[in-house]
Amino acid sequence: MSKFQNQVTIIYQKLYDLYGPQGWWPLINLNSTNPYKTGAIRGYHPGNYDLPQERKDIYEVILGAILTQNTSWLQAENALLNLNELNAIVPEKLLGLDDEILKLAIRCAGFLNQKSIYLMEITRFFIELDGRVPTRKKLLGVKGVGNETADSILLYAYKQAEFVVDTYTKRLFSHLGIVDENIKYMELKELFESNLPKDTSIYNEYHALIVEHAKRYYSKKPYGVDDPLKSMLID
Repeated sequence: MSKFQNQVTIIYQKLYDLYGPQGWWPLINLNSTNPYKTGAIRGYHPGNYDLPQERKDIYEVILGAILTQNTSWLQAENALLNLNELNAIVPEKLLGLDDEILKLAIRCAGFLNQKSIYLMEITRFFIELDGRVPTRKKLLGVKGVGNETADSILLYAYKQAEFVVDTYTKRLFSHLGIVDENIKYMELKELFESNLPKDTSIYNEYHALIVEHAKRYYSKKPYGVDDPLKSMLID
C-alpha cells in the first residue's frame, strides 16, 4: 500500500467516524434531512445511494451542479426553490421560461447572466440525451461545464464512478502535506481514483465528507486551525 493510499484511506474512515453518512445530493422535494450537517439540511438522504432515480430528480441534480458554481449550496438551493415555484424543474418548462423570469429566479445564486445561459445549454443537452448517461467528454463540451461540474453531474446525477475534486479537497490535502497546493485537478482526481475502490458510494461520501469537514476547519484563514485530522494521520 502506497503512503498516499494509506493516508487517503485513514482520512476517509476518520471523516466518516466524525460525521457519518452525508446523504448527497440533496433533493428539494424529498421529505428528509441531515440535521448534523453544516449549512443546508433539507433533502439529504443519509445512507440511501439509490437516488436520484426519476428523470425530474436527475435533472434537478444537474441544475444544482450549475447553480452552485461559485456560490454556497444555500444560495443554489434558494434558486432551485424559486424554479420549483415556477414548475420549471422540468426541462421543457425551463426552456420555455422568459429570459428575465429565469434570471430573476436564479439571481440569488449569482452570475445570473452566465448561469441562465448555462442552464439553457445543459437543459438542451439533457433533452438530447433522451435518458442516456452522458460521457465525460460530451459533458465537458457543454457551455458552462468544467471538470468539477462534469464530475458532480456524473457521480451524483448518474451514479458514475467519477471522483469530484473541489477547492476544499485541494486545501485540505495540501494543508495536511499530502499533495502540493498547486496540484492540477486531473492529477488529484487520478490520485484518488487510483487509490480508492471504484465504488460510487465511497466517492459520493468522500467528497461530501471533505466538504463538511472543510466548512468547519478550512473556510477561514488561517486554514486548518484545530483540525483533528492532523493528529490522526500516520507519518
